[in-house]
Amino acid sequence: MFKPLSWGEIEVRAAKFAEEWQMKQKHVEEQDAQTFESDFFHVFGVNQKQVAEFESKVKIEGKKGIGSIDLLWAGKILIEMKSTGKDLNEAFRQAFEYYENLDTDKKTEIILVSDFARFDYYDMTNHGEKTSFSLKDFPKHIRLFESIAGYRKTEHMEESPVNIKAAENMGKLHDALKAAGYTGHQLEVYLVRLLFCLFADDTGIFNDNQFYDYIELRTAEDGHDLGEAVNSVFSVLNKPEEKRMSSMDELLKGFPYINGGLFAEPLETAYFDSRMRDTLLRCAEFDWAEISPEIFGAMFQSVMNQDERHDLGAHYTSRENILKVIEPLFLNSLKQELARICQLKNLRDRKDLLMKFQDKLASLTFFDPACGCGNFLVVTYREIRKLELQTLIELYRDDDQQFLDISHICKVRIDQFYGIEILDFPAQVAHVSLWLTDHLCNKEVGRKFGQVFKRIPLTKFENIHCCNSLTTDWNTVIPADRMCYIISNPPFLGARIMGKEQKQDVESLFTGTKNPGNLDYVCCWYKKAAEMMNIRPEIKTALVSTNSITQGEQVAILWKPLFERNHIHIDFAYRTFRWDNKARAKAKVHCVIIGFSCGEARGTKVICDESGRPEIAQNINPYLVDAPDMFIDSRTKPLCSVPEIGIGNKPIDGGNYLFTAEERAAFLQLEPSAEPFFKPWYGADEFINGHPRYCLWLGDCSPADLRKMPECLKRVQAVREFRLASKSPGTVKLAERPTRFHVENMPSGTYVVIPKVSSERRFYMPVGFLSPQELASDLIFLVPNATLYHFGVLTSIVHMAWMRAVCGRLEMRYRYSKDVVYNNFPWCEPTDEQKEAIEKTAQGILDARAQYPNCSLADLYDETAMPPELRKAHTANDYAVLRAYGLKTDISEKAIVEYLFRKYSELAKRS
Repeated sequence: MFKPLSWGEIEVRAAKFAEEWQMKQKHVEEQDAQTFESDFFHVFGVNQKQVAEFESKVKIEGKKGIGSIDLLWAGKILIEMKSTGKDLNEAFRQAFEYYENLDTDKKTEIILVSDFARFDYYDMTNHGEKTSFSLKDFPKHIRLFESIAGYRKTEHMEESPVNIKAAENMGKLHDALKAAGYTGHQLEVYLVRLLFCLFADDTGIFNDNQFYDYIELRTAEDGHDLGEAVNSVFSVLNKPEEKRMSSMDELLKGFPYINGGLFAEPLETAYFDSRMRDTLLRCAEFDWAEISPEIFGAMFQSVMNQDERHDLGAHYTSRENILKVIEPLFLNSLKQELARICQLKNLRDRKDLLMKFQDKLASLTFFDPACGCGNFLVVTYREIRKLELQTLIELYRDDDQQFLDISHICKVRIDQFYGIEILDFPAQVAHVSLWLTDHLCNKEVGRKFGQVFKRIPLTKFENIHCCNSLTTDWNTVIPADRMCYIISNPPFLGARIMGKEQKQDVESLFTGTKNPGNLDYVCCWYKKAAEMMNIRPEIKTALVSTNSITQGEQVAILWKPLFERNHIHIDFAYRTFRWDNKARAKAKVHCVIIGFSCGEARGTKVICDESGRPEIAQNINPYLVDAPDMFIDSRTKPLCSVPEIGIGNKPIDGGNYLFTAEERAAFLQLEPSAEPFFKPWYGADEFINGHPRYCLWLGDCSPADLRKMPECLKRVQAVREFRLASKSPGTVKLAERPTRFHVENMPSGTYVVIPKVSSERRFYMPVGFLSPQELASDLIFLVPNATLYHFGVLTSIVHMAWMRAVCGRLEMRYRYSKDVVYNNFPWCEPTDEQKEAIEKTAQGILDARAQYPNCSLADLYDETAMPPELRKAHTANDYAVLRAYGLKTDISEKAIVEYLFRKYSELAKRS
């Protein structure tokens, strides 16, 4: 790594850089960008050639070809240049698309876009916070680039190599013990105890390196006696000093009495060899004081599972995401309350309220009913202890602290924290993580007050229960009348991938609910939490969940009974955001956070978007929209008088009737007479990307003609055999007519088509027309008898806003549906003139597309590449449709959705 320049030198270089590049008024990206970027790096004493790559290639999901990043320093900075005067917002959109498609380990801290005269700086470690400045003012902003200059470590605590390396070494020890025959519960308890000892060795519970020294000095290099020595340590940690034998080894006698039940269970002796002893010593050599209990616990769990070891920590909840849950739920209000108290000028009033506030902190209880290794509880405990420490500092600021015994004035304890975890090992880790976190918090208090503070021996702590959260009465873990907050990140399992036991859990909890089989597993925690809140309405809950529970058909199934029977309301929400835990490999999940309660609705309701930007809301409905509470049920017929929508064709043919262009050509070489029976075949991908496959449609072929085509007969026979081999009785029955499809939908006229799944990166979901000679697959919805008017409304901002609000999602991609999206869409009631205007603007969209015959819909609707003519045509169409609804043309999408929900409610009452 290069040696950083002084800030004084960097400032001089920055001023010179700005002066030289201001001399020329106009700069062209293609000619000047690389020189500009090299000079930019020189300001910070960095040789661009050694660290960053010009024109770095990146594959963009859902697009043909490869993107080219102007400059990429992996993990540090992504730069996108534009010619002088060009739109920097457009440059950022392009840069952000590149950023989103980078591999995890290449995602950068900074996105910088520039037109040589202006800079927009985006801090990607802080929700993309933007700072704008001119080239002239660049020297004033050089400290934004401290990581480029070499002044700041760029590692996040969560992905610290120390955490990862320590976890990997523990994994090696686990593997060696398991291979030697030490397995199951015994192994798990053994490793948890070792974890405690390793932390204790470096955090002041033991004397410095006491555990390491005992192993090093009292065991043989071949490891034959190490198991007995470790058992001796475990035994002495469970025995009070006064009950230990006087003849005990002095090194062993020096270990403190730990208690707490951690070392109470008898374990069989583990037998070590020299290699295993070396591994344990390597583990003990780490400075465990640097390791974060909330992060390491989840990594440790991953290490125990060989299948998860390649993505250490991918499934833990990061501190950042935990704060999204606990800050709006309780932490922000507690901080504000403490700040108000500290501002009081009357000393007696201030001290009285500070003591009451500390008592309040000590009275709060927190319950995680899917706690895993306890990181929700650990992070929350640390935050509450921080508040208590601030309270104590304020409370005793003017007192003579030398007479204080801080062990008596700290009131917040881990026994205010409760959890349920179905697996034994993570439950044990959660126990230990809370103990260790308590110790670290005590050390911090001790440092502030100049005292040593240890809570040793430990008191017995049995608040983490190992059981099935969904079949356990939560009242037996913590009675509802003592419960304050439920916080959790329950398992992410969709309705279609649950196991038998999990499906039984859902069915049991949602007895009497219509279509419970369509609910995700996480819905069970919402139901159980609502039941607890009905017992004690003061309880408040916030859960991290998959975004699917706020979309599509799940909304009515889950939320309708929760609102109507359990009387809950949503207090705050984070709309869909991508899971990001800063680990080397990330769980690719899109989440929402929902805070809810059933007591009296008080306080400001807030909805945060993907970037974390908050918006005040009058009400938050289950779609996480500021609109009245409503539940859009599946509907088999359209709400309004419009053509019905259906799915495309579904052959169930084992692929025997479908051909690429090359396969079709090869087939026709063998069977030229089959040409009239081939039809272009469009699924969502083929329709959007403009490369149809071909379907051999023999449903209308006479037996006489079919017998003249032996290659076609082979295909028919293959389809028949495929269907006969099915386990589905309906498919077997279909084998009786092998030339026909399971679903046939072939309109006689031109028809509108809508892809079932399309990218969320497009503002307009591609909608279009197909002719009767073209077949749509079941991955496309089709609307026979639809007119230009219907096309115009369906491709408008109004329908897009509705679709984005209520459709299901596949990851983040739009998943259009017949029964929820189309059939519930509240159509406008236009005058003849308004309808004619929409037909005209709809034709304008088709005409604009026709100007680019060699471009696919994917090309045309790419937000960066969209032709001006097409964008203009869509804008005109949007305005025409908005006027037909009686809406202003400058209305926001948020306001459109709120209007549509109200209109839907009115229409639904009439239907």
